[in-house]
Amino acid sequence: MEEFVQFRATGRRKTSAARVILKPGEGKVTVNRRTFESYFPTNALRTEVLEPFVATELQGKFDVLIITAGGGIHGQVGAAKMGIARALI
Repeated sequence: MEEFVQFRATGRRKTSAARVILKPGEGKVTVNRRTFESYFPTNALRTEVLEPFVATELQGKFDVLIITAGGGIHGQVGAAKMGIARALI
């Protein structure tokens, strides 16, 4: 029987919150049912969200689902980043 593995965590920043689910995969990121590139339009924002994967050398090893709400775009980036970092611990 194959075991289904996923990691969940919540990140918060100012008034923003992000729920993060990591599943083993090939690096696909979805934010609020939208593509990563359309939700976080600049490369700087996308790079910041993915920093925990770079720090742990796990780029491309997990598919990421982020549900974020509240605050502005920069607060949501910080919340998503924290959620990913907590899920990787």
